[in-house]
Amino acid sequence: MSEKVRLATVWLDGCSGCHMSLLDMDERLLEFAETIALVYSPIVDAKEFPQGVDVTLVEGAVSSEEDEKRLYLIRERTKILVSLGDCAITANVPSMRNPFGVDAVLQRVYIENTSLQAQIPRHELPLLLPRALPLHNFVEVDVFMPGCPPSADTIYFALNELVAGRRPDFGAHLHFG
Repeated sequence: MSEKVRLATVWLDGCSGCHMSLLDMDERLLEFAETIALVYSPIVDAKEFPQGVDVTLVEGAVSSEEDEKRLYLIRERTKILVSLGDCAITANVPSMRNPFGVDAVLQRVYIENTSLQAQIPRHELPLLLPRALPLHNFVEVDVFMPGCPPSADTIYFALNELVAGRRPDFGAHLHFG
């Protein structure tokens, strides 16, 4: 048997729904044990994004300087980068803050909507970008997997295609619900 496909999954600014759909593949995840090595993910204990990743599924929009730096590093170390879900493709829900601006959003969240110790944290928060944007505004994306979130069946189809060395064609393979 050939070497396993080195897979990473990343969660930027999003709700984690795409990762939940990935886990919703249930026992089908075991099918990938022979062909995929999960080398980085929020569901494993790796601390640093590794070199030589074959496929990375990236969930979420780019909303902070930290997200942007991580995405550049991921692109540099990944052969096939997949925008996983609508937040990664269009910035979807995270972009709802865009019309208001960063200062107004922070004011609303940390000053207007709190009754104790109203203050905007300066050290705990990553520096937000002026706008939340999709991945392809920063780096080249190889595969766009739509859905909010993509269904477990869609992710399963895509992973099977990628493991086989093919780019998934979602035309007839998008599964909803």
